[in-house]
Amino acid sequence: NCQQLHSESIRSMAEGPSGHVGYGKLILFGEHFVVYRVPALVAAVNDYTDCKVKFVPGGSGFTVIDDRPAVPGYKVEKKEEADGAIELVLKHMGVDYASQGVEMTFGGNLTCASGIGASAAQCVSLARALAELQGKSFTEEEVNRAGYEGEKGYHGTPSGIDNTAATYGGVLRFQRTEGDPIFTKHPVKSRVEIVYASTGITSSTTKVVGDVRSKKEADEGWFEGLLSQYNAVMLQGAAALEAGEWGALGAALD
Repeated sequence: NCQQLHSESIRSMAEGPSGHVGYGKLILFGEHFVVYRVPALVAAVNDYTDCKVKFVPGGSGFTVIDDRPAVPGYKVEKKEEADGAIELVLKHMGVDYASQGVEMTFGGNLTCASGIGASAAQCVSLARALAELQGKSFTEEEVNRAGYEGEKGYHGTPSGIDNTAATYGGVLRFQRTEGDPIFTKHPVKSRVEIVYASTGITSSTTKVVGDVRSKKEADEGWFEGLLSQYNAVMLQGAAALEAGEWGALGAALD
């Protein structure tokens, strides 16, 4: 799939049929290292998930109509995690779905596949739709926080990078801290297109993060060495991205 990286720092409410959008993402540097509080570079892509929500008086529980495009098996395998994520967003936003039903429809042009940030895009789009339905004027930060809460349903303890990209768009430098994460817009001089491939294999992020943690705990010295190498490569890639030197960026990505 060929994607244009999303170049704006703040998304436009006009994008998407409903305006309630969450962008997909590609982590350029730091896919798993970001968990360990080192900087990562993430790029939102132009494709998005959007959401429409309505309350159903006299009903209870929530109903999901999932019209998102997806690789085969993705939505079936991820359904339990998705339902958990939706419950967390509803709870975070004070929606009592025991006393009234909630019907939500997800769509958009982001193809759901492991690695593209589909879960964060879903949570962020839901948060935007619920805020409007409740008459709340959510800031981007509030949308991002709601998206982060939802991501816990998919990832257990998420880094926050996916929901931040899904909320703000653009190319971002992101780093976890003891408190709130730090993120800044990373300058890009010109339009960028990237080709990414999906194996079609749906994986559990929680399991993969756990596997990395096990390797780290088994040999802390080895892992610290990897972190040091990663930091050097990430800085090279960030400089190449800012300068528009695509060959150098590709070499750093390799």
